Amino acid sequence: MPSSESPPSVQSPTPDADQSATADANQEESARGSASLRNVGVSLLLSLLVLGVIAYFTFDAAAFREVVGHLRPLLLLSAVGIAFARIGLNGWRLSYVSQGRLSLRSGTRGQLAWDFFSSVTPSIVGGGPIAAFYVARDQNIPVGESAAFMFFCILLDQLWFVVAIPLLIVANLYVDLLPAAAGAVGLWGLMAYFGVLLAWAAVHAYATLFRPRLLLRLARWCVKWPYLRWARTRVMEEVRSYVGRARTLGTQSPSFYVNGFLLTGLSWGARYGLVVLIVRSVYANVDALSLLFRSAAMMLVGLIMPTPGGSGGVEGLYALFIGPLIPASLVAPTLLTWRLLSYYLFIALGAYLFMHQLRDRSSSASPAPSPSSS
Repeated sequence: MPSSESPPSVQSPTPDADQSATADANQEESARGSASLRNVGVSLLLSLLVLGVIAYFTFDAAAFREVVGHLRPLLLLSAVGIAFARIGLNGWRLSYVSQGRLSLRSGTRGQLAWDFFSSVTPSIVGGGPIAAFYVARDQNIPVGESAAFMFFCILLDQLWFVVAIPLLIVANLYVDLLPAAAGAVGLWGLMAYFGVLLAWAAVHAYATLFRPRLLLRLARWCVKWPYLRWARTRVMEEVRSYVGRARTLGTQSPSFYVNGFLLTGLSWGARYGLVVLIVRSVYANVDALSLLFRSAAMMLVGLIMPTPGGSGGVEGLYALFIGPLIPASLVAPTLLTWRLLSYYLFIALGAYLFMHQLRDRSSSASPAPSPSSS
């Protein structure tokens, strides 16, 4: 007969074990948060340092006051609007790609987390893979599934580059796409970089849409390593979740890809348009088309910056690409405004969301106080 006695107490974790596990989890989350904040500090320091150097060599207070007298506030207000429109467009795209798994609100939070992690990791790495963990925890879905959403959005970005790069090459025949300082070597170097980017986009598209099981094979090989065997079960579960969602995304109707691509184009157009609006709000005598194409080229080159968020390097690229089109006294002020709306804003919003999630997880992981015996 089965015994009516309750299971022995040794089979359930003791309060001390629970508290120890909770403390370890909280300590890990705190360490991660501290590392992110440290990277934010490094990013901001690099950005402001280069901006300060540019201002030292180019800024002229008297000339700046004269130009600011012709400020067009409506264009500057439009620049603020387009910066927030970019947030909404990217959140909408992430929600659309998830096919209802993420609401517009949660997709926007996920995008802000993506932008935040992009600001604290090298541009060549990007923040999408790390943001997948944020989205998974925020919406309580498998990491593999959220990673599939992120990688598909990255694929849409790559496809946008596939279209934008040939347009820039053709545009170079009609407008001065590259600064004179780059010379012929810079032109051919840029063309070679564009070629590599095109090849990578093709490989990424193939692996994401047609051969997602390649990642499963890679994961199986990796977890055979002695130091990774402990994570085999969890890793394979997440990878299978990723493969399942990737297959679903790879079998959608053509309209699904077209709509996702259009949202991606609008998002990147907002990025380029931000520079145009900021510059033209203080200096009308600049060719908007040249400014637009140079902004696109500048941002493509900025993708390979090794510093967190491209900080320091992106400021230098702005001075190189946009500086020759405007008076020297306007380079630092317009650069600062652009970075405020395209970089510092996202660091602030993303840091708030990230630390808010850490606090929520810390409070939910804290053991409930045991009733006191009186």
